[in-house]
Amino acid sequence: MVEEQIATRLAGLPDRPGVYLMKDADDRVIYVGKAVVLRNRVRSYFHASATHSTKTARLVNDIADIEWIVTESELEALILESELIKQHRPRFNVRLKDDKRYPYIQVSLQEPFPRIRIVRQARRDGARYFGPFTSSQAVRQTLEVLRRLFPYRTCNREITGKDPRPCLYYHIKRCTGPCIGAIDQAGYRNIIQQACLFLEGRSEQIVKDLAREMNEAAEALDFEKAATLRDQVDAINQIIERQRIVSEHLRDHDIIAMARDDGQACVQVFFVREGKLIGREYFVLTGASDEADAEVMGSFIKQFYSEATQIPPEILLQHDLDEFAVITSWLASQRGRKVTIKVPKRGDKRAIVRMAHENAIETLERLRMEWEVDTNRQTEALTDLQAALEMPHPPTRIECYDISAIQGTHITGSMVVFDRGTPSKRDYRHFRVRTVQGADDYASMREVLTRRFHRAQEAQAKRSVDGQTNRWAILPDLVILDGGKGQLGVAREVLESMGMGHITTAALAKQEEELFVPGRPTPVQLPRGSQALYLVQRIRDEAHRFAVTYHRKLRAKEGTRSVLDEIPGVGPKRRQALLRQFGSVDAIRKASVEELASVPSMNRATAEAVANYL
Repeated sequence: MVEEQIATRLAGLPDRPGVYLMKDADDRVIYVGKAVVLRNRVRSYFHASATHSTKTARLVNDIADIEWIVTESELEALILESELIKQHRPRFNVRLKDDKRYPYIQVSLQEPFPRIRIVRQARRDGARYFGPFTSSQAVRQTLEVLRRLFPYRTCNREITGKDPRPCLYYHIKRCTGPCIGAIDQAGYRNIIQQACLFLEGRSEQIVKDLAREMNEAAEALDFEKAATLRDQVDAINQIIERQRIVSEHLRDHDIIAMARDDGQACVQVFFVREGKLIGREYFVLTGASDEADAEVMGSFIKQFYSEATQIPPEILLQHDLDEFAVITSWLASQRGRKVTIKVPKRGDKRAIVRMAHENAIETLERLRMEWEVDTNRQTEALTDLQAALEMPHPPTRIECYDISAIQGTHITGSMVVFDRGTPSKRDYRHFRVRTVQGADDYASMREVLTRRFHRAQEAQAKRSVDGQTNRWAILPDLVILDGGKGQLGVAREVLESMGMGHITTAALAKQEEELFVPGRPTPVQLPRGSQALYLVQRIRDEAHRFAVTYHRKLRAKEGTRSVLDEIPGVGPKRRQALLRQFGSVDAIRKASVEELASVPSMNRATAEAVANYL
């Protein structure tokens, strides 16, 4: 049946450029590729005389169906291929290892008084973005330095320049105080422009501009401003001195090199601006086994520069590319100007590529050691847990449940999931308990577990009809409850009533860190210092954190309600505007209708409604 379907697909392939998608028996996309001629490229996988690598042979063996999308050109196919790889994350493609969005620095230039902050996605919204970066901590440290050099606002208040008093950041010189009119819009945006130049690596231009402003301030006898600018120049010069001068012959380049080991690839990117090494990032690729260096490098460049916010005029590589011409054209279209790709053979450029390669080797070795340590610990923990609970095999998927009901209000439950000993945060779930009044942990746990496993039954039934897999349908090998024998008894009742009594269940008591298990007269005591105990504690603490965080969020939302919410015509935006303008409900009560109507987003009819109600 599968062979007939594939034969039919192969017969219908067009002689056009495009993208093809390989699917397995579960209708999951397992590979995405592009071709100048779809008919020739896709049929080559199935030639009887073809000699495939081990990876490609596994791919061909798993193919159950083929789809394709015709494009007008190879360049269009490359762009579509990148989008589909990001969307489907096929397991046979070379791709960035972490299934996450990397952090960016956003400068909200679309606002009159821009802010600078960390975001997880670059959008076409008028803002300027820098990145992507691999380390959120490094980005936060960068912003700390940036704010000392260029004091920018971080608040979300509406800037009118007429606020009665500034916040603390103005007094400690971390904000220039546009809210109180201490700086006008032009002056503030000039500071933001300098911050952007700094992020671009154009520090020398900033120093020239600040030195000119300092001299102008001194000539105008504004010595306080001149001293402030002098200190700013000194601080930037100290940072410039720490940046490594790579070469007097290099200007603006990205340098890309990689190291490979056991199917993993680590790519190191150096960012050189004005001849100085201003930063570097590393990225780990998976699916690189049995692929040529040129294929791996090309896959990385397509994924990295589809997300990157800056493309330099020249990129230096360690290896040649199979798709050199089309990737060069694509990069030029992304940048809006010509982009040159080179593989240097000698001189300064070759030396810095070699340095990037050496860093990639060291980084991959460090990561490999960390992965081995983590894998060994997780394997040990799961094996010990299997033995302690007398399970037939180590628990691959563990679910832990906790109830949060501070003072008997907003009762919530949490479900956290650990897959092979590590958190699977996409599977975390919150529950708002609906049927329980007051603090009844047993009844609350019963509702949460009933709802969770009822969803599992629904998802499994739906999967049997349409073949689609829902995350709710995945059952745990082990359920852990934060509590004692009472919670354990509730869990067993729920699971057995739903025909899921085969799932191993345990309750972790807080005081002695004991595991209560059905059918055992005494609790299981995991050895102190064992990896199994550390894992169980971590899972329990994560469930508690997740439940309490959600509970606090609900209470905070309830706490922000005020008498203003009861006034017809006053929504969250008008309420915030009124409180921002007057500071409290008492001050709003004392205000005249004219004063109320003058608040942004208010009108006279609503102002009269507020005055009459209060």
